[in-house]
Amino acid sequence: MLETKLDGRSKDILNDNIKILKELFPEIVSENKIDFKMFKTIFGEEINDSNEKYSFSWPGKTFAIKESQKQSLGTLLPCKEESKNWDTTKNLYIEGDNLEVLKLLQKGYFNKVKMIYIDPPYNTGREFIYPDNYKDNLENYLELSGQVSKSGERERESNGIKLSTNTETSGRYHSKWLNMLYPRLKLARNLLKDDGVIFISIDDNEVENLKKICNEIFGEENFIGCAGRITKKSNNKGDFWAPNFDYVLTYAKNVNFTFPFSGGANEKNYNLIEEEGPRKGEKYQLVRLYMSTIRNRNPEQRFWIDCPDGSKIIPPGSTFPPERPNLGDGIWRWSRKTFEENKDKIVVKRVKSSNLLNENKEPAKWNVYTKTYLNDVLENSSAKPNSFIENHINQIGSHELNKLNIPFDYSKPSTLIKYLMEVSKSKDGIIMDFFSGSATTADAVMKYNSEDNGKRSFIMVQIPEIIDEKSEAYKEGYRNICEIGKERIRRAGDKIVDESGNENIDIGFKVFKLGSSNLHKWDPEYDDLEQTLLFAQENIKRDRTQEDLIYEIMLKYGIDLTLPIEEYDVGENKIYSIGFGALLICLDNKITKDIADSIIELASEDISRVVFKDYGFASDADKTNIKETLRSNNIDEFITI
Repeated sequence: MLETKLDGRSKDILNDNIKILKELFPEIVSENKIDFKMFKTIFGEEINDSNEKYSFSWPGKTFAIKESQKQSLGTLLPCKEESKNWDTTKNLYIEGDNLEVLKLLQKGYFNKVKMIYIDPPYNTGREFIYPDNYKDNLENYLELSGQVSKSGERERESNGIKLSTNTETSGRYHSKWLNMLYPRLKLARNLLKDDGVIFISIDDNEVENLKKICNEIFGEENFIGCAGRITKKSNNKGDFWAPNFDYVLTYAKNVNFTFPFSGGANEKNYNLIEEEGPRKGEKYQLVRLYMSTIRNRNPEQRFWIDCPDGSKIIPPGSTFPPERPNLGDGIWRWSRKTFEENKDKIVVKRVKSSNLLNENKEPAKWNVYTKTYLNDVLENSSAKPNSFIENHINQIGSHELNKLNIPFDYSKPSTLIKYLMEVSKSKDGIIMDFFSGSATTADAVMKYNSEDNGKRSFIMVQIPEIIDEKSEAYKEGYRNICEIGKERIRRAGDKIVDESGNENIDIGFKVFKLGSSNLHKWDPEYDDLEQTLLFAQENIKRDRTQEDLIYEIMLKYGIDLTLPIEEYDVGENKIYSIGFGALLICLDNKITKDIADSIIELASEDISRVVFKDYGFASDADKTNIKETLRSNNIDEFITI
């Protein structure tokens, strides 16, 4: 039986990377340290240690890299009262600094996210919400959010985040922005599935720098495009050009596993409905069989086609079958063989004017079309999205929020995120946005699921930025941006169900809030050793519940936070079963060997792990007996906290 001791820390990314290197090149790792001399010996000339080499650097980059590898000691606290459909939903809404949240999600959501969309703060010289203070990022956040005072006294509720500034006169104007985004993107890449993609909205202030750091983090070979997006139809701002578009920078986790983009088909053009046959009811459009742009001398593509009145037609030209066509003579898009095999898709229509010729070499009165079915275009990925996005302007986002009676400025349109899900073939899986704002991405996920019966779920992450007291949102009772995001999901979800009639859509969400650990020994906040040891035995903090701790165990161990939790009373003990017995937790004191039989009954047949408190056993003998009983009954892992 594997025995594990949870230490309250998030995934150790640095140590995991060393393990990977050790598996590939065991000779370069000694006592869990990299032997750089041996590394250079193995790779020789492949190492570039010259001072003159291509690189992109800025003040603070080293600290930004180290920050992405630093473990978090925090946790996510469940908040049922602000959630919706807690027991059934697969969606998450997380309040907190996204850097710490991304660290905490590394174990449970590593390589599980299908698509990420983010709209990070544009570096415009205005107020900047994410300070680049790496001394203690979690403690800094807890202080700013009102969860801890400067003296160290903690509170449960978040009061919002204060802003710092990043003006153009700042000596590190670009550096501060890059230091903010770099570690977040490093951590985000870990969460993407092998076939996952990330879309990043950005303006021209930082698009060049963003592409450089993304090339470094994701690899240049995984850059799959930079689309332009029209943001507004007209704009009189600006001293020179009036800006009316931004960019959507796009990277794959691994381009070799990523499906080619499809979509972008203009469905309005498919305005005909098949009236009979096996494809009855399908949408299609008519496309000319002759196109003047196609030029070659293939005689199999220049042949006569019969018309309903008995006449024959052919594309314009100077030669006629069976002669070999001259270069420049018109040909059909299809060969004779393809034409014969697809006659059910051929439509010959009488027209007012035609560029085809009849058998008398005169302008014909007929034209030939092929039926192109919308379903074929979508399924075969034959329609590729243009890299200039025109139909998703910001005004749509404003209208969407107005219809929900939610006051918020600068929201992206949900149609944009829905479009990105469509072209990237994100039919199911997790859609993530860790700069959630007004929760546009959550809205888009629910809408798209209602249209195609998709099984997408979402993870929204947003720092609880305080709202200006002069704003309309503040006057209507909203105190931070998270309150706006959660209310939007509630209202949008209800509206989608009402309008679609589809009650099978997941419109719920579980709210979690970033906080300090639930255990004293996992939250080293006291300088007094005697006090620390006293609280370590007491374990759970007085203002926290067992449920808080259960979710922290799931988080730190790497269990999906949306799995169901069942509670069982066994004598004087309480056992929590997560994921129908995949993880069993007992946090009681003075546990005896009798608990083992109850655990075995509740355990999953496939795999099961059991968690106890270090100080929870009645005696060392009871602990030993419990371990032995569970081991003999194929319990996979014995975990203590």
